Amino acid sequence: MSVPESPIAAPEALESHSPTTALPPIVLSARNLSVWYGPSLALNQISIEIPRNRITALIGPSGCGKSTLLRCFNRMNDLIPGARMEGELTFDNEDITGPKVDAVALRRRIGMVFQKPNPFPKSIYQNVAWGAKINGYRGDMDELVERSLRRAALWDDVKGKLNSSGLDLSGGQQQRLCIARTLAVEPEVILMDEPCSALDPISTARVEDLMDDLKDEYTIVIVTHNMQQARRVSDMTACLMLDESSRDGQRIGIIAEFSATDLLFTNPKDPRTEAYITGRIG
Repeated sequence: MSVPESPIAAPEALESHSPTTALPPIVLSARNLSVWYGPSLALNQISIEIPRNRITALIGPSGCGKSTLLRCFNRMNDLIPGARMEGELTFDNEDITGPKVDAVALRRRIGMVFQKPNPFPKSIYQNVAWGAKINGYRGDMDELVERSLRRAALWDDVKGKLNSSGLDLSGGQQQRLCIARTLAVEPEVILMDEPCSALDPISTARVEDLMDDLKDEYTIVIVTHNMQQARRVSDMTACLMLDESSRDGQRIGIIAEFSATDLLFTNPKDPRTEAYITGRIG
């Protein structure tokens, strides 16, 4: 099976979104990336460039490979038996697909926040300090924990109960605790796989505000089923779709369109994108 190569986003897409600012450098890049789970092709010929210090959203119908693509960026798919990928995948212009790449070290630089908050059954302090400690952090741990919690907009909520269990926090607080835990390892990129899907509207708004604050220091890639959220928080949006030419019921994801978020939602170029964002498919 073959699918025409998906073009990497043209610079015009970024420039039209923010015409008065310089084109940001690319931090993550995929070219002709395909992913299999066992014999089943999940993503075919994906090409995309992720700009630094921007929020890039991945949207599309269920089963089109958004989370699979997200997990490629820090090699999380390596942990799934039978998963393999082909094509080019770079981080800061360095190949990250080869067998000699230290995936654990890569994940320190490209952190991940999951759909369901997953704090450790430890104190709030230990949750934040854990990753830094196992990675050999030798600085002031108290300062690192406070700084990470402040960056995650959680310090004021928990500063008087750092020895309490992270499991005692509300769902929204737990998700921000997980973000603080990720920040404590001092990554360059943060991947977020539907980080608000289990949260109430108030907690969702706080996480969205946090993402906007964090993009000054970090590159963020978020998978979301909430198109309003994608439109609110992201600078760039990629719309993934299922390959209509696939046979035998295979669900194979491709990128239908990738552009500045405001352009994609107001003037989509691909009819599949327009059908999805207007609710005619999905």
